[in-house]
Amino acid sequence: MSDRTPMRVTCHCGANELRVFLAAGLEDARRCDCSFCRRRGAMNVSVRETDLQVIKGDALTLYQFGPRGAEHYFCKVCGCYTHHRRSSDNTDFGVNVGCLEGVNPADIDPVPWLDGVSYNPGVKEKT
Repeated sequence: MSDRTPMRVTCHCGANELRVFLAAGLEDARRCDCSFCRRRGAMNVSVRETDLQVIKGDALTLYQFGPRGAEHYFCKVCGCYTHHRRSSDNTDFGVNVGCLEGVNPADIDPVPWLDGVSYNPGVKEKT
């Protein structure tokens, strides 16, 4: 199901705002157990680069680690993680479901886990 209705993504303080179109709606919401995602704890949904627009982003800051080059974006005012560019496909972003206006991540169940611990370019779901 393709949804061409824009959704608003904001950090906690509102200093950053994105507009996204979710091609699969919330159907592909997932979590990852890599060392960083485990600590961050956010549920993500996929957004293609062409379906993500930064409306306000002066307070965004970038965090990167390891050799794979994923780009993790946070608000430098409130510290909220909003989105990241995936290392497995640099035209794909993960957007924090908790930052989608009008969406409560607790309403999405079950949520599959990706095996980020064993990550290789073909990320697989845990069974």
